[in-house]
Parts: sequence; C-alpha cells; structure tokens
Amino acid sequence: MAGIIGSIGAFDELIEPWTAYTERFGYFVAANSIDEEKTVPTFLSVMGAKTFNLLRSLIQPDKPGDKTYDVIVQTLARHFSPQPLIIAERFRFHKRNQEEGESVNMFVATMKRLAEHCEFKESLSEVIRDRLVCGLRSEAIQKRLLTEKALTLDRAVEISVSKGHIERACKSKRITNNKREPQPPKRVWKKKGVYNVEYQNDSSGDSSSSDDRRVHILTIKGGSQGYSVTPLLEGQPTHMEIDTGAAVSIVSDRIYNKALKHLPLKKSNILLKTYTGETVPVSGIVEVGVKLNKQTATLPLYIVQGNYPSLCGRAWLEKMRFDWSTIFMISKAEPGLTTVLEKYAEVFKDELGSMKNIMTKLDLKSGSKPRFMKARAVPYALRPKVEAELKSLVESGVLEPVSVSEWATPIVPVIKKNGSIRICGDFKVTVNPVLEVEQYPLPLIEDLFAGLAGGKKFSKIDLSQAYLQMHVAEQSRKQLTINTHKGLYRYFRLPFGITSAPSLFQRAMDQVLSGLSGVQCYLDDILVTGKTEEEHLRNLEATLQRLKEYGLRVRKAKCEFFKSSVEYLGHVIDAQGLHKAPSKVRAITGAPAPQNVSQLRSYLGLLNYYGKFIPNLASMLKPLHQLLCQDKVWKWTAQCDQVFAQTKEALVKSEALIHFDPSLPLQLACDASPYGIGAVVSHILANGEERPIAFASRSLNKAESNYAQIEREALGIVFGIRKFHQYLFGRKFTLLTDHRPLTTIFGPHTGIPSLAASRMQRWALILSAHTYDIKYRKSELHSNADGLSRLPLPDTHVMSKQADIFYFQQVDGTPITCTQVKRQSRNDPVLSKMIDVVVSGRKVESLAELKPYLSRMNELSVQAGCLLWGQRVIIPPNLREALLQQLHSGHCGMVRMKELARSYFWWPGLDGHIEDRVKSCGSCQSVRNTPQLAPLHPWDWPEEAWQRIHIDFAGPFEERMLLVAIDAHSKWPEVAIMRSTTAQKTIEKLAEMFSRFGFPEQLVSDNGPQFVSADLAKFLERHGIQHIRSAPYHPATNGLAERFIQSMKHSLKASQGQGSLHQRLHAFLLSYRNVPHGTTKESPSTLLMKRRLRTSFDLLKPPKIKSVVWREQQAQIQRRQKTARDEVFCPGDPVMARNYTSGAKWVPGTIIAQTGPVSYTVQTAEDRVWKRHTDQLLQGTATPVLSSPGGCPQPVPQLPTEVPTTISVPAQIPQSATIALDPVSPMAESMSSPSTPVPLPGNPGVSSPKEVTVRRYPVREHRPPNRLKY
Repeated sequence: MAGIIGSIGAFDELIEPWTAYTERFGYFVAANSIDEEKTVPTFLSVMGAKTFNLLRSLIQPDKPGDKTYDVIVQTLARHFSPQPLIIAERFRFHKRNQEEGESVNMFVATMKRLAEHCEFKESLSEVIRDRLVCGLRSEAIQKRLLTEKALTLDRAVEISVSKGHIERACKSKRITNNKREPQPPKRVWKKKGVYNVEYQNDSSGDSSSSDDRRVHILTIKGGSQGYSVTPLLEGQPTHMEIDTGAAVSIVSDRIYNKALKHLPLKKSNILLKTYTGETVPVSGIVEVGVKLNKQTATLPLYIVQGNYPSLCGRAWLEKMRFDWSTIFMISKAEPGLTTVLEKYAEVFKDELGSMKNIMTKLDLKSGSKPRFMKARAVPYALRPKVEAELKSLVESGVLEPVSVSEWATPIVPVIKKNGSIRICGDFKVTVNPVLEVEQYPLPLIEDLFAGLAGGKKFSKIDLSQAYLQMHVAEQSRKQLTINTHKGLYRYFRLPFGITSAPSLFQRAMDQVLSGLSGVQCYLDDILVTGKTEEEHLRNLEATLQRLKEYGLRVRKAKCEFFKSSVEYLGHVIDAQGLHKAPSKVRAITGAPAPQNVSQLRSYLGLLNYYGKFIPNLASMLKPLHQLLCQDKVWKWTAQCDQVFAQTKEALVKSEALIHFDPSLPLQLACDASPYGIGAVVSHILANGEERPIAFASRSLNKAESNYAQIEREALGIVFGIRKFHQYLFGRKFTLLTDHRPLTTIFGPHTGIPSLAASRMQRWALILSAHTYDIKYRKSELHSNADGLSRLPLPDTHVMSKQADIFYFQQVDGTPITCTQVKRQSRNDPVLSKMIDVVVSGRKVESLAELKPYLSRMNELSVQAGCLLWGQRVIIPPNLREALLQQLHSGHCGMVRMKELARSYFWWPGLDGHIEDRVKSCGSCQSVRNTPQLAPLHPWDWPEEAWQRIHIDFAGPFEERMLLVAIDAHSKWPEVAIMRSTTAQKTIEKLAEMFSRFGFPEQLVSDNGPQFVSADLAKFLERHGIQHIRSAPYHPATNGLAERFIQSMKHSLKASQGQGSLHQRLHAFLLSYRNVPHGTTKESPSTLLMKRRLRTSFDLLKPPKIKSVVWREQQAQIQRRQKTARDEVFCPGDPVMARNYTSGAKWVPGTIIAQTGPVSYTVQTAEDRVWKRHTDQLLQGTATPVLSSPGGCPQPVPQLPTEVPTTISVPAQIPQSATIALDPVSPMAESMSSPSTPVPLPGNPGVSSPKEVTVRRYPVREHRPPNRLKY
C-alpha cells in the first residue's frame, strides 16, 4: 500500500477556522486520490474525537456516517462559523486604522481579512483603497495619495510602501544627526499657551532611573476651548481638562496646598518634558480619592510646580467611565454670569436634591382596597446590577427596606444605554387605578408668555430628577411600596410613574418660586428673563437663591443662559415677542419630493386628510393625480415639483393649523414606515373636527431600519411623545396607532412587559409617565401620520463620539527589551550584587534574598549587562509584572506559559506567579474545562412505595413526547404518550397517574418549562406534594428517570416496524415491570403490588389455587343462600321492573322468557323489552308463583286453570336452576315430547305440567375425525 501524502490532523478551532480546515482536507483528499465513497469515513476519522462528538450531538438522532460530506461540512460550519451580521462586520472594517509599527502591506492584509464577511462584492477593491487612504497614520502619504488621479488599490499600496521606506530612512538619519550634534532645547511660546510634554523611550543604554512620559498640556489662556470635567478630589470639586494625549494626570502645587495638603507627597522619578525640550518640574505623586459619576477610585496624581492647568490623562480615563454627553465645551461667558454660577455651585452639584418644607400626599378613592403584586422574576445576569442600584437608592435616602406591607408594586429593571440599571415601579397595575388625580391646573400658555413679556434675553433651568427631589408624607408611603427579589422597599420620594406627579410637582414649584419677577415655571423647566441684562442677572440669582434655600438641584448640562431666543410650547420667544415655531411645520415644509407611486399616494392621503381646510385642492393636485394612472410612466417633472411646493405651502398657511389650547382635548397620531417615522399632535374641537397643532417626522438610521415592524411602530410613538412632550406631559390625551398589538403592550392599565426587549421596556416606562388612552385606527383613516412617515425629514441626530474618544493608543504597552532589563538590573540591589559576584568571582555572604541565585551559582553568567541562568534571562522585579502580562496576552494556558517562559527568562517563584496570573484572569476562568465529578451522593431510598417519584419528558419520538414517571421505591415506571406538552396537559397526565396510585410526598424533575410553570406549582401545592428540581444542565441529579428513558428509547428503536408505538411501549413496560431491578434485586411489580404480573409465560405453570378458589365460591353460595330471596318468575307473570330511564322508579311489565338461572326478559306496557335480574324485579298485581319443593313452580288456588308448561331439570342440577318455559319459547319448541297435564294433588281440576329433564349444556357428540385419504 502506498504511503499517505501529507498530514491533516484533528480540527482545533484555537489554531485555524473551520473553513481553512475543510479547505486543507480538500487538498488532502486530492493528494491521496481518495474515492468519493470513502470521503465521509476519512473525514470522520481525521476530524478528531472532540469534533466528532460535537457532530453527533448536532445531528441527533441520525448518525454521522449516514450524512453526505456537504451536509457534515455545512452543519459544523453553522456551529463554528455562524453567519455574522453585515452591519457589525462593516463597522469593524471601517473602524480599523493603521496601528503604530504596522507596515502598509500588513495593514492591507488585515483590511482584506476584515472584509471577508462584509459582502462588498464588486466594490471590494475600491472600499479597501478608500479605507487605506483614510486609515494611514502618515499625513504626508495621505496627501500624496489624494493628488493621484484614477487611483487603484495596487497603485495606492505601491505609493504607500515606497513613501514609507523614505520616511523611515529620513527619520533614521535625523536620529543619527541628533546623536552627533545635540542641540539645546528651545522654549517656544504659543499664542494659546500650549505645552507638550514629551515621552522619550531611552534605548541608548543609559543607566538613569528616570522614567520619561509625554503629557499634552492645554492652558485656558487666550480663550482656548477644551473638554472638561469636575471630579471630587478628596471631596473637593476640582476643575480638570480632559487630555487623551497625556499619559498621567496632574495638578499644580497651588491646588495641592489648598485642598490636598493632608495627603503625603511621595517622591517620583518621572521626568516630564515638553516637545520643545522644557522640563516640567514635578514635586511628587499622591494617591488621591476620586469620585465622578457615582464612581469612586484611588488614583495616582502628579503635583507639578508652576501655574499649570489641571489635566485628566489617560491613566484616569482607563479607570473611570465618563458621561461624555454631559461634558461641555469651555466657552467665553459673561463675567457677571460666571460669578453668579460660581456663587451657587451648590445648586449644580451632581447629587440628588431634597426639597425642604414641602411634602406631598397621595389621596385614594373611597372604598379602594390595597393591591399586593408578587415580585417579577429578574434575570440572573441583571441581579447584581439591580441589587447595587437598590443599595444606592437606600443609601441616598430614596428607598427604605420594609418587612410587611399591604401594598406592593412589581418593578421593571430597565437597562440604560450605558449599561447601568434604572429601577421603575409599575404603578399602572396597583396605585394609579385607585388614585384621586390631583386637579391642580398646569399654567396656561397665555399666563406664561405674559410673565415673560419685555424680556431681552432668556435663561432656561432644568431640574435634575425633578420628582425624586420631593418627599412623600408618611401616611402615603405605604402605597409606594415596591416588591423586588430582595424583598419589599418603600419610597421616601415621589417616584416616576405616579399619575398625580405632574400636578403635585407643579403646585410645589409654584410655591417655591412664588413672588419672583421675570420667572415662569412649567413643571421641571424654569424660564428666567429681564428687561435688561442687569435685571436678568438679578432674577437669575434670585431664582438660584430660592432653589438653594429649598435644597433643589439643577442639571447644568441642560441649562441655557442669556439666550436671545428660546422655543417653548410650539412658540419662539425673543425680544420682539411670540412667533410660531418653525419646527411645528418643518416636517411639512422640509418633506422631500416623492420618489415613487407609493410615496406620492401617502402624501396625497395627508393632503386629503386636511383637504377641507385647503381651497381648490383638487384642481391644484391634478398633475400629481395623473402620475397615479396605471398607464402613466412615473416621471417627476418640474411642474410636479412646483405643485408639490404649492400644496405644502397651502397646508402650512391654511386654517387647519391652530395654536395649542390647554382647554381642548389632545390627540397624538403616530406611524412608521420601513425608512421613516411621523407624528401629528392635534386638538379635537367641540364639533368633532381634528385640527393639527404641529407635525414631526424623521428618517430612520441604519440600526433603526433593522428593527422589527412592531418596534418601528413603537419607536414612532415614543418619537411623538418626546417631540411633543411640552404639549402632552401632565395632560390626558388620546394616542392613535394603526398597529393593533401596541394597544395591548402600551395599554395605560397594562403592566410593563418584563420579558420584552430592553428598548421596549424603556419605551413602556416613558409612556407610563403620561395619562392617555390608546386606540387602534385603520391604516386607511391614518393617512396624516402615514404621509409624514413616508416622506420623512433626513435624520440629523448627532451620534455620540464616545467610542472615538476612547480609541486612543496605548503607548505604555511596548514590549520589554534587553536594554530595559539591563537598566533595571543595575538599579535592583539584589541583581546588581549578583552581577558583581558573577563578574568578579568573589564570595558573598549567604543572605536569604540571594539563596535562589547562589544555589545556581555555577550556571549563572553575565551578557551585555544582563544576568542569565543558562540561556534564560533573569528579570528584575520592576519588569516582572509587565512581562507576565505580555506572556499571558495569548491566554495559552498555565502549562504553555511555563514552557514558553522556561525558554526565555526566569526569576525566583516564576511558576507560582504564572499560576496566580492564570487563576486571577477572568477570561481564562470563564472558559475552563468542566471540573472532575464530585463524589457520588445517591438519593435516600424511600421506605414506602410511591413516596417519591421522578418525572421527565422523552422525545420527540415518532412525532410524540413521552411523559415518564418512576417510583423511587419500587422502580415502577409509568409512561404517558402525549402530542402536546403544555403545563396543563402535563397536569392532566399526572393527575391520571395519581388517581391510580395516590399522591406522592415528593416529585423530582428538571427545569423544563412545564415543570417550572406556576400552574404545576399550584397543583402540587394543592395536594401537598414537595417539588424538587435538579440543578440546571445537570441531568445526573434526576438520574433515575434519565436511565429509564435511555432503556426505553433503546427498546422502542430496536422494535420499530413491529407494531404501533402503543403496542411496543406496552410490551416493554410489561417486561420491565416484571424483571428484577438491578438496584433493588426485586421486580417493580413485586415491590409495588406485592405480586408478579401475569404474562403468557404463566400458562406454562400448572394451576395451584383453582381448587381453593372453587371451595371459596361454594362457601360464598352457602352463606348467600341463608338470606337470599329464592323467587322464580314464569313467562306471563306480571311484575314490577326497575326503571333506569326517566320516569317512575318501578314500572309494570310481563315476563316474556327466562334467559338464565336468575335472568329474565320483561316486556313493559310501552312494548319495550328489557333484560332484568331477579334483584331488579318485584311481584306484580297478581299472586306470585312460588318455587315448589321439587323445583317446579306451583300455582296457588287463585291461579287460572291454564298454566304454562314447566320443565324440571334432573336431580343433579340444583333446584335454583329450575326454569319455566312458555309453550311458544324457543326452548320449549326444542323439546321433542309434548307435555301431558297431570292432576295436582288436592286439585283435581287443575292439570300439572309434565316434567322434562333438560341438560344445562348440550350433549357432546363424539365423532371420529375426518382424515385425509390418499
């Protein structure tokens, strides 16, 4: 046999992807000329045991050998290489830039690899070319490429590679020249006061211990702008600029002496230099406690000498999470305003305010009863975050834990966009339905504008977490109890979602701001103005003073000061007065022209919806109507464009639009299309007319376009709620949608769906703060919102640049070189001493720290200033942590790390440090192999039968599921064949089993959806059954049921084709129940029923107890004879028969015939024939016939002379078997001898019937058999 060419090896996904492995296997098959019929066996043989077992699990119940090669490859490909999301792959592709030290060729190769699943198709080369130009680090190369005409990918690579070589050569030459001719640093003063402190990587072998870093310093001289934050340093607010170019964070010694002097100042060897060569003097370093955005950490802070600004560098950015949406640009402000804001900095603190002297109370409707709702299940992944948020709310005084409460509202944990949790009570199902809504009126728009008249500039103040700043009276707190998986908690503050909250908060704010001039408040928005800037500033200071007195806090990021105009409630307010806000009709005026018939039809529907308010609309739309004709080719002409603009202007200027009026009912209509969303807020007039107030629309972004239709419709509703918040908040309105399921999900009295997607929960929470009725409206009647969603405004939403800000490069992660080892070894007292000992050969005192090295003294050497043990470099302590991190970067495991380290370096205790690093790595621990099995802990054997049962489902098997129940005492199995495995059907089958054997004490199951359902829990609790569930994904806990299912499946599979599933299952169960079990050594039937089940094999045994049974039966007959009613009826006798139908209990009838010793056929008066037992008959109106001593019925003297013929049986037949036959009965006719009357003794005139002896059974005839004759 010829040898095998090449080696394929087992598949390992850590080494290569599945596609590469199958490609290599194809070459292996071709190289060895493997036949097609042997391809599958060869593939299964070489793929390895791990992959083979995985394949078996994926294709169960089929066998791998029965599948084709293509099916096997596709099955495993779906597992190892699931189809990636195109948008995610393209995101990674476009975010990739050239890294430091990466060549152009490597960058292009990486881009080609990232584009594998992006489906760029024919445009692949152009996209990679564009990404190459945009992602290059060198601006000079980028400029060169941008000047090239008809630039191709190959040409771009060629230019980039050649330019890169030139730049590196020039840089190398500059470095050489600088070494030969060192130039003194020159101080360069820039106009904006910019200093750059340079990070210098010294590779010259200098033994200096200083560590050089680069810090990018920006001062605020000359009006420069930058991003800033104000963290708390040791509890003191400190203004710091964010500088991603700075490696460390610094403050001046002035700030240190003012706020941080209590911290010990440690010496630092760090050397800070500017790009111009200046040295920034460093006083030292302190470990300072930093608090920002509810985060607390102890971080290093460098103290520098001089008037330098405070900088927040990369070291802090890596440890703290910044809320970039609240970071604002430093801009030039009015001197007076700055002074006022600094004076009232307490009002702008990042903390929860506490309203003083005002408490709110909730009034309930009379007769309302408390509602206690059980806690909803919280996913295990969210429980730590929910518990942390509950702890934070308790510490901040918002919640308090309680043990008992009549009220309990379930919570819905909503995930914010930053990953944190917001806890919300679902008060729609508890408090809100029984709450007396506060009737305090919200301010009228006319009153608001009247109070702002005459103002020149305007300031807008936004309260932070407005409702939670209000305290709730003690008697109302019990209604605000929430139920969590950690127990009951009670609100001290007014929570989000209470119906009366807007009115309660408005009344409180009116009380807070009463008496202030030039100030108007609408819920949590405060407007301040003045006729002059001085008056404006005084009013603003008075407002901030009042807020400070009442303990309120303001969100500074959302405040606006000294603006020339502000938009409020659909109006623009400026020095000239009130104006209609352009945003109200921007959705109409800015709507793009229709691009197809569908969009045009939607736009015409919008116009027709308000057509009665637009004069001459039909004639105006004639050119557009012509485009809807079927025989008309779509062509948007200049005339169509003109008509389109005219109709938009006519709608905006028509009488349809009205101003907002708080006294009129509000209506919000929302709709969504595959590419846009639209909303219209309207008033309903007294005559029923619908008049729009404002329109809104926008296009969907890429992520929103991928939403499901129900999510797009929900997004349209939330868009309308947010867009028209000032109109809707605090007022009841009607919400219209053409998507019927949302009327249930977002119903005002429907609980927030706890199992819905996170965005749906957030949206449901937003709606819970409003009072509304949601209604369904057909799409044909929903054309106003539909038209806006089909022609949406372009999306101008500015995406957060948080990801871009954090994409800075790690300059500290450079690999360790021999130069650093040499320098640090000289600085380390132990290694420097050992180097001297090895070089000089002198003896040294055997100290404890030198013992690990002295024991290897004969193997130590010094090379280029580094200490070596054999061929392994001994690493100084300062570099060990970084080297361990570099060694563990591939997460290759403890053994491979040790093997790799033993080839390159060493230090005392290296193996232990490697083990500690792997054990402390969360990523490595999360993918560890399954631990060794724990010691076997069997179940206790119950002493009684049917005390504990184990249940489980098996299947699907032949399109059915099998419910298995095993008695732990006897091992008796019960199996129910089911087509539906719902909880209700499972309960029915269990109840059927329990009706035969009784209720067990314990029931053991896994965590299937049927077994963890509330219905099954109630069923078991009702019957006093303890439910024990196994650990998830641990079937061995329920091993009794699992092992039986394995045996049952084997039997049913082996018997396929030998009968129906029921027949085969019954045969298996009969055999299993009669065979001694391997554990008990007794058959299940013996332990459960105390007997063996009879089978066909019992026919082989002679009868043993038949005679005993016969004797017992005879004894029963004798005992019954003592009290029995020995009454015989003859044909023709009148009787009263038992009636089991409707009517009287006993009905008259006549005996027709005797069908047995004690059975008769009776004919009723209604000519109905019944079969009755003697016990079901009574004597009729005539004298009954009594049994004579001889067994023949004897008539009494009152009987007529004609009596029916009687037949007496032989003497050996018991008297009770004597029967009377009617002459016309079939039995009488079968008698060959006619009856002869015999005079009765003492009754000469009466004839006695002739007695005929008959057999109970026919006489057996003995005939010879008919034999075949040949």
